[in-house]
Amino acid sequence: MSDSKSSNAMWGGRFADAPDAIMEAINASIGFDKRMARQDIEGSRAHALMLAAQGIITDSDADKIREGLLTILSEIERGEFEFSTALEDIHMNVESRLRELIGDAAGRLHTARSRNDQVATDFKLWVRDQMDATIEGLGALMRALVAQAEAGADMVMPGFTHLQVAQPVTWGHHMLAYVEMFNRDAGRFRDARARMNECPLGAAALAGTSFPIDREMTARALGFDRPSANSLDAVSDRDFALEFLSAAAITATHLSRMAEELVIWSSAQFRFVTLSDRFSTGSSIMPQKKNPDAAELIRAKVGRINGALVALLTVMKGLPLAYSKDMQEDKEQVFDAADSLALALAAMAGMVADMRPNAKVLEQAAAAGFSTATDLADWLVRRLNMPFRDAHHVTGALVKLAEDKGCDLPDLSLDEMQAVCADITDEVYSVLGVHNSVSSRTSYGGTAPEQVRAQVARWKEMLE
Repeated sequence: MSDSKSSNAMWGGRFADAPDAIMEAINASIGFDKRMARQDIEGSRAHALMLAAQGIITDSDADKIREGLLTILSEIERGEFEFSTALEDIHMNVESRLRELIGDAAGRLHTARSRNDQVATDFKLWVRDQMDATIEGLGALMRALVAQAEAGADMVMPGFTHLQVAQPVTWGHHMLAYVEMFNRDAGRFRDARARMNECPLGAAALAGTSFPIDREMTARALGFDRPSANSLDAVSDRDFALEFLSAAAITATHLSRMAEELVIWSSAQFRFVTLSDRFSTGSSIMPQKKNPDAAELIRAKVGRINGALVALLTVMKGLPLAYSKDMQEDKEQVFDAADSLALALAAMAGMVADMRPNAKVLEQAAAAGFSTATDLADWLVRRLNMPFRDAHHVTGALVKLAEDKGCDLPDLSLDEMQAVCADITDEVYSVLGVHNSVSSRTSYGGTAPEQVRAQVARWKEMLE
């Protein structure tokens, strides 16, 4: 039997002529939806088991179907399965091969279901698996960041606003900022996973089925919390894919922000960190170069992932209920975004685990740019009972004086300081060092080493 005739046989007697080549090409999805083969077979095995339990098909046919499906899965995993474009999608490819293996019993598998609820189920299972993998990948990255934070709890570095030196912070505090961000990302995936975990199987084409199926049984078998409550919504819904892409886009944004810092920090102008050779490349003509290519590529991945989200939002925005063929365009975007995100997470986790902060350079940079000016203003408020706005003015005058002299605040003499504010005492020097500055920031969530260590201990316990 030719591919075209085979395809017509799968469709049934409504269509007599073979499909035009252009129609076949635009209609087929097997080139990408074959990635859902395992989920398709998992769903079909659960469906066959339920049909037999309900007396809709015989136990003998159900056994043949389930064994045949395992054979097909094995063929696919070994790379021996021949996918046919003429058979359009993974569902018809599997069913056609099942008929070759077990004969007429294969035709009973599609009882009480449609490709509409079948693809919704397969896609949900695939996206759910990706959510679990993403949460695991985020956990690995967070553990690498916590290890860096623990090792650098006392290491002083500049904190920035507007990419200008603002106040000293600790390396550990900076690393933990990203842990917080990536933990929110993991939370978004967990929330989306819980919301999506309703089983579409049994919704059939759009209206349910007259067969006495047990949707609770198939939902349990496939690890869903419950069956979906409305058959129209079940086959129309792609919110789960949109939520995956939305959470992926936010995660990729966070990855891109960190990648940008690594690109800057590893430059010759900053020298804050040294990236390992495993995640760097050389130049074809400049032997001295060590390029942070992995970080740059992670930074670029957000464009692809954001594009996938916008593309699927655009596909879905004007679709009436229930299923429309437009929805075939949902998967490639999600597949590409999932691949990009998984690779970016793995690369970032590797870079973070391998990178070495340059403590001496970081401390020198932390002391530059009058970074302890706020500490001076706070001291004036605490020790001299000066209103903060007045303290801000005095500190600004002292900064201007140091700037004119080409020195930093701790280099000003007491006489020079007292010329601006007569009540200043030599105790002020105790707050002007960067280590004193970070040690004083003991408020909850602050940069003080003791706070960093407390947060490290909390995160280590949570991430176990």
